[in-house]
Amino acid sequence: MSPPPVYLNGDWCDTASAQVSVFDRGYLFGDGVYEVIPAFGGRLFGLEAHMERLSRSLREIGIAEPLARDEWQAIFDRLLEGYVGRDAAVYLQVTRGAPVPRDHAWPDPATAPGVMATVSPIGRRSEGARAITMPDQRWARCDIKTINLLPNTMARQKAVEQGVDEAILVRDGLVIEGSATNLFAVIGGRLVTAPTGPQMLAGVTRRLLIEMTRRKGLIEVDESFITVSALRGADEVFLTSSTKDIWPVLEIDGEPVGQGEGAGRPGPVTCRLDEHFQQLKTPQRRPA
Repeated sequence: MSPPPVYLNGDWCDTASAQVSVFDRGYLFGDGVYEVIPAFGGRLFGLEAHMERLSRSLREIGIAEPLARDEWQAIFDRLLEGYVGRDAAVYLQVTRGAPVPRDHAWPDPATAPGVMATVSPIGRRSEGARAITMPDQRWARCDIKTINLLPNTMARQKAVEQGVDEAILVRDGLVIEGSATNLFAVIGGRLVTAPTGPQMLAGVTRRLLIEMTRRKGLIEVDESFITVSALRGADEVFLTSSTKDIWPVLEIDGEPVGQGEGAGRPGPVTCRLDEHFQQLKTPQRRPA
């Protein structure tokens, strides 16, 4: 099987031959942004929201748009040629380029940005997640989808070392999100999730789920911070991401989520929302 295609700075290659300059500021400083766009049945899902977020991230760190929308679309189409009828994730990354010599100061605006895009299959979703809570040690602009993810990777590694799936990040006693996910909890008959702002990344799946839930009147949505104690007493907890959809959390810090016979199992609200969300994705699918 041949290596998957890679778009890199205007050329096409594959994962075996792709090379990035040692002066690329993404490599040296984490100076860039990225997006992960899911494709279900070979068709991109939530594309407009993802591209809107990419543009916002680029504006926030002062990188000009490197490609027109139709140019991005042509790249996506080529990447997905081998995924008709299959699920995949398109990863795209834009850095501030590769000026010489290395310098902390930003280069001349005329410096060409580094642009890369790849595709990979989406793995099978787990039936449920176990998680731990951890202090949020990220920077103050988590709303920018930067490639500088060291605190996130450290949190996820801590979770892996403890034999669980995800780290839930807590700042000043308030639950923010997971290391690579947004978090929702069913508390007092409401669906609660942290509000958007500099402290968190506004996930596209999070956004689409909230819009769908409100539009269909499935449950009241409350965008408010959750305390750690409220999280531990929640009836249901789940995570969202572009590649995991709705991911039920069965256990937090070694204790089952929920009460009674349903404790430690996906809850009824989670299951209902997931059913509707899968229907939202269905029009995207087409036969192989």
